[in-house]
Amino acid sequence: MRLNGQVLILDADDTLWENNVVFERVIDDYLDWIAHPTLDRAAVRGILDDIERANAVTHGYGTKVFLQSLAECFEKLRERPATAAERDRIEELASALIHHEVELIPGVAETLDELGSRHELMLLTKGDREEQQRKIDASGVAHHFREVHIVPEKHVEVYRGLAAARMLAPESTWMIGNSPKSDIRPARAAGMNAVFIPNAHTWVLEHDELDEADERVLKLGSFRELVQHF
Repeated sequence: MRLNGQVLILDADDTLWENNVVFERVIDDYLDWIAHPTLDRAAVRGILDDIERANAVTHGYGTKVFLQSLAECFEKLRERPATAAERDRIEELASALIHHEVELIPGVAETLDELGSRHELMLLTKGDREEQQRKIDASGVAHHFREVHIVPEKHVEVYRGLAAARMLAPESTWMIGNSPKSDIRPARAAGMNAVFIPNAHTWVLEHDELDEADERVLKLGSFRELVQHF
């Protein structure tokens, strides 16, 4: 079924470009470096996940918060503050996050070009405003979007507020993203439709259960498949 004249709201990280895979590489290097004498990698990762979950609530998202989480994890595991040299090593391990180039997911550029010719496109992303804007600017796809919204968190009230402010009809508005927690569930709770495009590298804290019987959630295997439905 082809749906014309829709408002399509798109997520950015891990929907338009790869993002979390870079964090995962840093975490792998961090786990190699910290080499806890009694805890295995899975146990250390579990501690880091708990710290990140708590810091996300208090401090939000982005590279700065991630570095803070790595330092706190180190101090928890070593039961002492990190030395200046150890903090420098943590920052060195995470340097790839600061310097990596934005890598569009295959098919994104041409798909946005085609979708934008017949639908209204908006971008909705969460995280540190400066960091997210840098990625948007570097992506080369910002011109496809009528509006770009960077928010600290993506919950149901954000979607309701956006719909009200822009006079969007929820039944003809679609949220497209890779995160059940931030993209699909809150959009559906706000009455919007949703398109779930899984990414193998989605951050573990963005995982959540979806209602498989929900007919207003479209699940696709790739970003390119959007043109077959919109």
